[in-house]
Amino acid sequence: MNTPVPAGSLRPTRTETRTLRPGSAESVEITLQDRDRTRPFLLLHGGGGVATMAGFADLLAERTHSRVLLPTHPGFGGTPKAASLRDVTDLARAYVELLDDLGLTDVTVVGNSFGGWLAAEIALQAGQRVSGAVIVDGVGIEVEGHPMTDVRGKSVAEIQTYSFHDPSRAPTPPAGTPGPSPDVQALVGYAGPAMTDPTLLDRLGKIDIPVHVVWGESDRIVDPEYGRAYAAAIPGAAFTLLPRTGHLPQVETPEELLGALLDLDRR
Repeated sequence: MNTPVPAGSLRPTRTETRTLRPGSAESVEITLQDRDRTRPFLLLHGGGGVATMAGFADLLAERTHSRVLLPTHPGFGGTPKAASLRDVTDLARAYVELLDDLGLTDVTVVGNSFGGWLAAEIALQAGQRVSGAVIVDGVGIEVEGHPMTDVRGKSVAEIQTYSFHDPSRAPTPPAGTPGPSPDVQALVGYAGPAMTDPTLLDRLGKIDIPVHVVWGESDRIVDPEYGRAYAAAIPGAAFTLLPRTGHLPQVETPEELLGALLDLDRR
């Protein structure tokens, strides 16, 4: 397990925008929060936006000798999205370019929900730069008999009942918010209205790095059997079920998620 860093040695979080050209002449801008603690982790948020991962990024950076990178997916949070970013594979390619641009190796990629799908795509593309991946209540595959819950048309409060073991622990929606956040449009722009890729389940068999699939026992967006199918498709992947946890472990039970993440490190 990583050794805690003395408080006086922590560097402040930096936020910057990096401009990349992933395989085309068109530039791609990614806004990135960088918590530098030497060992690199790339954290990937889901459809709820970067705020759903920021608290866990702080926890990970404070508890371990880690450099924690938390990008905002282009198009989320009002950030620009290049026309070349047409789907999840394109976005994964941009993040691989980001790791190249930063000169990073031995990166552990951690993604929740849509970010879990993205983490899987990065693991398929990243070569020697990525040494492990943690897929946390990921989406993107098709599992017979276990479809993803369609949240279109549901209010934020309704979505939270599907997303949390204890909805009272969910963040309070801003006053006057009748439905999902505007980031849902950005999400659909990458993932499509079905939020799946029919080819992904078979392609997961090509991942050749250590992967830990972590799932909330009370997830009603994508249930635990969906998570077990995710793990079963990846050679050698571990599967951990977190009790009293829904679709967003990094928000609801961050300490338990941290323990599962560091378990991959020990393996």
